[in-house]
Amino acid sequence: MCDQTFLVNVFGSCDKCFKQRALRPVFKKSQQLSYCAICAEIMATDGLHENETLASLKSEAESLKGKLEEERAKLHDVELHQVAERVEALEQFVMKTRRTLKGHGNKVLCMDWCKDKRRIVSSSQDGKVIVWDSFTTNKEHAVTMPCTWVMACAYAPSGCAIACGGLDNKCSVYPLTFDKNESMAAKKKSVAMHTNYLSACSFTNSDMQGCDKKAMVWDMRSGQCVQAFETHESDINSVRYYPSGDAFASGSDDATCRLYDLRADREVAIYSKESIIFGASSVDFSLSGRLLFAGYNDYTINVWDVLKGSRVSILFGHENRVSTLRVSPDGTAFCSGSWDHTLRVWA
Repeated sequence: MCDQTFLVNVFGSCDKCFKQRALRPVFKKSQQLSYCAICAEIMATDGLHENETLASLKSEAESLKGKLEEERAKLHDVELHQVAERVEALEQFVMKTRRTLKGHGNKVLCMDWCKDKRRIVSSSQDGKVIVWDSFTTNKEHAVTMPCTWVMACAYAPSGCAIACGGLDNKCSVYPLTFDKNESMAAKKKSVAMHTNYLSACSFTNSDMQGCDKKAMVWDMRSGQCVQAFETHESDINSVRYYPSGDAFASGSDDATCRLYDLRADREVAIYSKESIIFGASSVDFSLSGRLLFAGYNDYTINVWDVLKGSRVSILFGHENRVSTLRVSPDGTAFCSGSWDHTLRVWA
């Protein structure tokens, strides 16, 4: 959930009629084009057989969609919590803050772990990106960005670089290895320019998210959406793949987290309680996949048993919204960032 809402209409030259109009994306043979509404309508009617209309085709498509839903419902023979009844319940466990990283002057918006399981990069509304040693809580590097609201940051798998961006509309990469007489800013490279602010960035072998109530899975080779799930009642703030890659979890402003199975093509679990009325802003799985950690806007972190669907722990410590949360690469700890200007390492 953001403090500001942006509404964007794209105007430009239509790729078909070349007139300056409001544009919409159109895919033609896996190629994305920008057409105005009139040309998009004309393209949709190209190739229609005699006595065929758009209305009849839409009706046929809805009929086929209904049949697909019926076939999917036939496979829905058991719920996840029913299967998990044979699994032993988790015992109560205690986690507490082991380190608190202080140094940001405003809301922490994003963070990521290095693969060495020790270093953390964080970004903040104060316009700074900081690389931390989570063992000693020392700052190893700090970069002042040309804008505030640095909403995205990521650690390279090699540990030799970080990427970040925000209201500057671009993704910048900073190397962490340089000569003593050089500065990080001098070695900066801008690798992507956008027409609006950058909300997320990642290196390969990572995932990204959007901001509406639909969760979508994309084929990066074709640029096409291959699966879509719309069961949340409000905006989705975070998504995270299950360790096996066969499912993913989402956290939403509707105060729920949900689990979607890609093979079953459906939602299989909801993690919620009547007492939880604030949105979930960030989610991540434990290394085994048995636990789901979720940070909420009421300053808490809830820990859920993925199989049973029950809450096994609630963690207190932050003094404002928990905006980001990530489990360490070895699974022995996790780090949370908050609008209270701090990061906390839990174990």
